[in-house]
Amino acid sequence: MSAAARLSALQPDYDVILCDVWGVIRDGRALMPDALDALKRFRAAGGTVLLLSNSPQRHDWLLNHLAELGADASSWDGAVTSGDAIFEELSRRAPGPAYKLGPDYDDALYEGTGLKFAPLKDAAFISCTGLIDFETETPDQYRDLLTEAALRRLTMVCANPDIVVQVGGALRYCAGALAQLYETLGGAVVMAGKPHPPIYELAYRRLEALGMEADRSRMLVIGDGPKTDIAGAQGEGVDALFITGGITGKRLTGAFDASAAANLLAEDALSARYAAPALTW
Repeated sequence: MSAAARLSALQPDYDVILCDVWGVIRDGRALMPDALDALKRFRAAGGTVLLLSNSPQRHDWLLNHLAELGADASSWDGAVTSGDAIFEELSRRAPGPAYKLGPDYDDALYEGTGLKFAPLKDAAFISCTGLIDFETETPDQYRDLLTEAALRRLTMVCANPDIVVQVGGALRYCAGALAQLYETLGGAVVMAGKPHPPIYELAYRRLEALGMEADRSRMLVIGDGPKTDIAGAQGEGVDALFITGGITGKRLTGAFDASAAANLLAEDALSARYAAPALTW
């Protein structure tokens, strides 16, 4: 693994970036201007940038949300989300009914699926987009609900595989944490976001629609999640830039240390070609 990598030094070797959102270009509260500038400069040099997010929302919602935060859309060419990747699975299971597990602000995911919703006792499966209040709740508060669902042998369709996400200086639980607990209770889980193949297959199709050849040898994944971004890149045979200042920031304190970053990834049999505390040009 290299010393703290700057995108300007890596740019000649790559045509396409698949870039994570939370923990890389925003911290859950605010945008990261240096990261946005780096992506914009990469595009100005002829590269293509596709945001690759485990957001349970569809990509249009994500891009609109980033615009509302003040992001310059010229920093990327498009986006693919876990919500995009799981949409087909949810549509295939329509009309369900599904037990909806997640906040109401995620309901846009279901538009066009044909799904209906029902109480747990009448549901055919669970559709999980996250904790209802991820600012205050923990997965253990859902243990009784998930235990009952497991006894009913309901499959959980999880729209966001992330276990935690960076929100300012704190970490908050995501749908993936509920899925993880559900599996320990004996429940079956279906996921399509990072690190699972469907989201990458969708990303490659989006690149081809943009006129780009999905040449993995000229592609760089940027992300802060070892078990999502880095594991996904490794599974796809794509180089990765590991951003250590995201969800692993509290484990990698002090000055940036490439060896420490490599050791952290090695705990899960993972590796990345590059690492940096933040995305910069």
